[in-house]
Order: sequence, then structure tokens, then C-alpha cells
Amino acid sequence: MESREAVDLDFGRYLSSVKRHWIPATCIFATTVILSALASTRLKPSYESEGKLLFKVPSFQILGTNLLPNSSEGGGIGDLKPLVSTQNPISTQIEVISSPPVLQKTIDKLKLKNQKGEPLEVEDLVKDLTLKIIGGTDVLKITYKSNKPEEAAEVVNTIMNFYIENDISTNRAEAEETRQFLDKQLPKTQTAVQTAEAALRRFKQQNSVVDLSEETKSAVTIIGNLDNEINTIRAQLADFNAQTDALRQKIGLNSQQAIVVSSLSNSPAIQAILTQLQEIDRQLAVERSRFLDENPVIINLEAKRFNLKNLLQKQIEQTIGSQTQFTQGFLQIGELRQKLIQDFLQSEVQRIGLAKRLASLYNSRSAYEQRTKIIPRLAQTQSELERTIEVAQSTYGTLLKKIQALQVAENQNTASARIITEAIIPKKSSGGKKLIVLLLGGTLGVFLASSTIFILEMRDSSLKTVNEVREIFGYTLLGMMPLLAKKVPFRHQKAQTNTQNIVVRDQPYSLASEMYRMIQANLRLVSSDQVLKSIVVTSAVSKEGKSTVSANLAAVMAQLGRKVLLIDADLRLPSQHDLWQLNNLAGLSEVLVDEAELNVALCKVMDNLDVLTAGVRPLNPLALLDSKKMASLIEDCSHQYDFVIIDAPPLLLAADALALSRMTDGILLVARPGVIDSSNARAAQDILGRYSYNVLGLIVNGIIEKNESRSYFSHAKEYFAVEQVTKSHK
Repeated sequence: MESREAVDLDFGRYLSSVKRHWIPATCIFATTVILSALASTRLKPSYESEGKLLFKVPSFQILGTNLLPNSSEGGGIGDLKPLVSTQNPISTQIEVISSPPVLQKTIDKLKLKNQKGEPLEVEDLVKDLTLKIIGGTDVLKITYKSNKPEEAAEVVNTIMNFYIENDISTNRAEAEETRQFLDKQLPKTQTAVQTAEAALRRFKQQNSVVDLSEETKSAVTIIGNLDNEINTIRAQLADFNAQTDALRQKIGLNSQQAIVVSSLSNSPAIQAILTQLQEIDRQLAVERSRFLDENPVIINLEAKRFNLKNLLQKQIEQTIGSQTQFTQGFLQIGELRQKLIQDFLQSEVQRIGLAKRLASLYNSRSAYEQRTKIIPRLAQTQSELERTIEVAQSTYGTLLKKIQALQVAENQNTASARIITEAIIPKKSSGGKKLIVLLLGGTLGVFLASSTIFILEMRDSSLKTVNEVREIFGYTLLGMMPLLAKKVPFRHQKAQTNTQNIVVRDQPYSLASEMYRMIQANLRLVSSDQVLKSIVVTSAVSKEGKSTVSANLAAVMAQLGRKVLLIDADLRLPSQHDLWQLNNLAGLSEVLVDEAELNVALCKVMDNLDVLTAGVRPLNPLALLDSKKMASLIEDCSHQYDFVIIDAPPLLLAADALALSRMTDGILLVARPGVIDSSNARAAQDILGRYSYNVLGLIVNGIIEKNESRSYFSHAKEYFAVEQVTKSHK
């Protein structure tokens, strides 16, 4: 959303543009209005007559081939309904009334002529004919304007009569055509009823449908019973799962392993072999305590032990049919472990049985669910077939009624409208055209005046206000100076320059003097973190008053007791010697080439203020200014004086100011509205910003108050005017 400040700024700019160019804009506006007034006096008197039609529907509604009744359309006589819900039906009748056939009949009957005596064209009749719906009613007002009052009334009455005659004939023709069409459709509609009934009968036979609602209730009940039984089985299954898991953790075997271990522990042959193995192991333990492993006794016992293990493995394979290796702990188990294994196997059998039962219940439930899912589709199909039968039967009955009504309508003379007010001959002419011409002239005048202001503004690209200058440069505004002198012809500009005054010296109590004092105060605040000793004063282009600002700023600082040196570094077009009325024979250029001593070249113009003029113009000013000699001069002067102000050439005309800025503490930029344009301002700002020159601030010089959206010095002028009066009385 646009801020209030931006809106005020744009409005202020517009007012400033109007203030600058109000004379040509006012002339154009006044000329346009005067010409409009003269044109309105040449208009002939116009007479306006009106009649009114009340619309209603006939005793039957003709909807083309769409003969199905609609409850939203209503059916009572007097309700005029459109075919499009968002359309006023009278709008359609307006098009009929203004159609060429009706208007051409009116022209032919009344033998209407134009100003040349030729037969009036339909397009010309339409221009003066107005058809308007009276809000909130079914009444249409028909108005016609003519130079002849009798002709205005005759045209309105003739158009209304022709419309009613045309409507009656059209209604009778449509009724006859519609009745003939319905006679052809009646057998087809009867066949459609029979076809729909047969389709419903086949559907019920193919899908075994008796009563879908009862079947749905039964399926829901059975699914509920199955859900209860499923929940019970799931609870039992959960108990057996928990019991089986507990037994599995105790015996450390799965169901397959438990069956194998139980079979091996109950085999007498395997147990006998295990007993012999245990005996051999005992003998080995005893003999190893007596003999070494290489002893025949140990070797013999090891061989027996190996043979018994092979025999045990073969016996296991015969018993369980597998080559799985089992430890002796699995082959010999106690009675308690045997009991746990048997309980585990029994629990596993019951768990598997419950799982199969649960799966069977899920299958049954799924079958019923599939049927319940099909039932809505079957019900939808059945409903569609029943609706088809209902529609066909309704259409058949409607056709019979329509045919009877249309037979009556063919012999009726009923129109969709009737005349409630006939047009009468007007006695007074209407002066609306004159007012319209004047309003159009005023509107055109405003447009042309605004366009003139816009064109003049487009042709003048100079910056005119303080805000425009600040928006482009974007630097800190140190002060604003009012326009001190009016513009003079070019041939007198030189004389005016020679007589310019240093206002701070010559008019110390003026508004301009106080503005310069404010600038030097703001300059000190800007550089509060460091002490400024030397600055360069420049502008973007010439004629912006940078030399005058330099001179007055130096005078202000000198009046405050600071020792100040003003150097005129504009070696191409110097001006400080003219401002101070000094001799320019020996100046900065002579000092830099060692043709004159600094003490000799300096001129004391005020207490605490010395001026170093530019001197004779050298061949290459930039070479002198951008030199070590110049840098040394500035440094020495900065030690001798409290402040050094250097008046430098414009930025866009010479590189002197940029070279000098590297030797000083910064640049003070002067801009003058009405002199600098936007392209030059952007070019100067781009140079200063791109290479990061230290710009201390901006001084807007020579403000033209009539261009500003607000007055910056009105109260100040009143204040200083009172002060001057007070001084004069003293």
C-alpha cells in the first residue's frame, strides 16, 4: 500500500507543476470553455416525447424444444422469465424494438426525413431513440428526440404499435410451429416410457435385486456379528501368542526345533549311545590323568568316542531325517524341560487353529463387505432407471397438456406487452444538450490544460525542487539558500556578477546570512568525530553558485573568530577576485610555479579571512592542481589557518575538484534547482559514489519558492522583516 508521505509528495509535485505553468494552462482551459459555450448557442431546440410499455408473458411459454417444466421459472401469467438466469428478459425485448424491421416500418409509415430532405436512415433514428427499463418494474420507457414536437410523439406511438403487432404475429406463428413439433414428438415419448420400464425390469433380474434397503440392513447386522466373533478370536489368539512366546523363551527353541528335540529325547537307541559316550568321556578323563595323549589307551578311547559320535549322528538322521547337528544338552533333557516342550507344542497347535479360524471369519466378513460395496452402485443404477421412467412419464404428460394449450393459443391475439402510456406532443424543448456540451467542454479543457502542463514538464528536465535534488544525490542536507536575485537578461548577467555582494559581510542580519551560519554549524556536526581543516566546494555544473557559497561560508567562519583561508582553485574561470574586488595578477597558479611567494599572493579581505586568487590561467590547470606542490601547499596552509576552503571547478566539466578532494578532508557539494538537470545530477552522483569520494554534505542554493510544494522561508522572512523594522526604529 502506498504510504501517506509518498501520496503527499506526488500531490505536492503536481501542485508545483501547476504553479509553474498556470498561465498557459489557464489560457487553454478558458479558450476551450468559451468555444464550447459558443457551440452550445448554435444548437437547435430539441423536443422529447415518451411512452411506456408494460410487459407480461402470454398464456403459454415457448421454450423451443426444451419442453420440461421448471419450478424455478414459475408458471403464473404476468411473470416474464428469461432463458438466461442473469439476464433481464426486457433487455431482449429492447433489442426487438430497436431492430431494423420495426424501425424501418416506422420510417416508411411516417415518411421521416433528415435535414437534407432525404429519407431517414435506421442508424440516424437509433441515435435519437432511448429505451430504458424503469427500475423495480416490468415497464419500459421509450423516448425519442426531434426538432419537431409532433414528430417526436408520432415516432414513439408508431414504434410501440408496430412492436405489439409484430409480437402478436410472432407468438401465433411460434405456437403453430411448436404444436406441430409436439405432435411429432408424442409417439417418441411414449416409446421412451416403455423402454425405461423394460430396462428397470432387466436390471432387477440380472442382479437378483428384490429390496436393496432390506438387504443392506441384513448385511450390516451380519457384519456386526462377525466383528464380535473376530474380536473374541483375536483376544484368544493374543493369549495363546503370549503363552507360546513365554514357553519359547524358556526352552530357547522354535516349534520345529522343539518337535525334533522331543523326538530325540524319547528315542531309546539315542539315549543308550549317549550313556556310552558319557562313560567313554569319564574314562578319558581318568586315563588322561595317568597317560599322555600318545598313549595307546588314550588313542583307543578316542577312537571309541569318535565311533560312538558317528553312530549317534546316523541314529539322529534315521530318527528325524536331517543332518542337523545338536549338542548333547539338546539330546538329553530332563523331565521338566520335556514337560515345557510338550506344553509349548500343544500351545502352538491351538494358536495355529485359532489363526485359521480368524482367517475364515475375515474371509466371510470380506464377502459381505464386497456385497455392501456393490449395493450403493446397484441402488444408484436403480434410482437412475426409476428417474428415467419418471422423466419419461412426466414428459409424456406435459406434451399432452402443451398440445392442448397450443391449440388454444393459435387462435389468441395476446402480446407480451401492452401500452400503459401513449406519447403526447411535448410543449417545451429540452436544453440538456447545451449542458452536456458545456460539461464536455470543461472536461476537455481540464484534459488539455493538464496535458499542456505535462508536456511542458517533460520538455524541462531540470531539477526544480529541494526534494528532487535530495532524491538523486542522497547526501546529508547541510543547508538551503533562498534565491537572492531575480533573473536578468543575458546581456546584463556580467554586470550583475561584478556587483554581487558578500551577504554575510554586507547584510549580516539578513536571512541569507543566518542560513550560512547554520550551514557552518551543521558542517561541524557532520564531522564531530574528526576536526575538519580543509574542504573542497564544488558543484555538478556551472552557474550553481558554488563560488558565492564558498565566499560567504569563509566569511561566516571568519566572523566567528576562526582564521580562514579561501583559495580560488577554479583556474579556468575564476570568480573570487570579482566577488572580493581583488587584483588577479598574482595568485595560486604563480605560487605553484614558484613565480610568487604565498605571503605576497595572499589578500586580506576581512578580519581572520585571507583570499588566494586563481592568478593567470595556466596551459594545463589539472597538472598544477594534481601535484605534490599543491598537496604541500594545502598541508602547510592547514597548519597556518584554522580552516581552508577551496573553490573548485564543477565536477562534470573538469577533474580538478576530484583531484583536490584527495588532498583535503572532503567535498562540499552545491546544487541549484532550475540550473542542474536530472541527467547531470545522476552523472555527478555516480562519479562520487562509484569511487567512494568523501562527500561531507549537500547545500541547495537558490531555492525557487514558487516551485516548492511548501514554503521553507516564509516564517523566516517575516521574522527578519520584523527585526529590520525594529532596527530602523532604533
